[in-house]
Amino acid sequence: MLVAFDFDGTLSDSEMTVLLGSQNGTAEDMADITERAMNNEIEYAESLRQRCALLEGLSEEKAQDAFDEVALRPGAAEIIEALRDAGVYVAILTGGFERGVEAALETEGVEVDAIVANRLVMTDGELTGEVRGPLISGTKDDAMEVVTAVTGEDRDTTVAVGDGANDLPMLEVANLAIGFDPKPAVAPSCDTSVETMDELYDLLEAEDVL
Repeated sequence: MLVAFDFDGTLSDSEMTVLLGSQNGTAEDMADITERAMNNEIEYAESLRQRCALLEGLSEEKAQDAFDEVALRPGAAEIIEALRDAGVYVAILTGGFERGVEAALETEGVEVDAIVANRLVMTDGELTGEVRGPLISGTKDDAMEVVTAVTGEDRDTTVAVGDGANDLPMLEVANLAIGFDPKPAVAPSCDTSVETMDELYDLLEAEDVL
């Protein structure tokens, strides 16, 4: 069994680019671009490049301060622990940044089996405004294929949990697609939806994932 989670907006209610933008006064612009992307009004890769360009010149120290603010939703750590205790392979597939995901997991003292994420390019202690990684123009169905190939899991034992338009590819290929308070453009592609981590825990129990 494999469960793939989105991060920003799903496991976390933090939005990494907004937290980073709050360090240099561009948070409002970040939020506007993010909202358009999550509602499928702008292509995700383009939105990510636009947001990262706003971070040019941000110091490594201020970037780390932002990553340290990234937090899991209440109850998310318990779900991750319960899944791994049950022998489920847990992956996080996010267009966000690996350093933020790792910081949030470390704060809660939990681990996952795989993180597929992007990273911000840094030179001479400052962000260049560039972003690199597999989930810029690459999509989450491709990432799911890689993870299932590595783990040897069958497609019919995969679960995906997400909320935004960039989650649609993995939601559409998973055997069970769970929307976490999904955006209107995303809800029709979900088999079911939940609003809280408690509801998600109960659903995973009911589906014999836990």
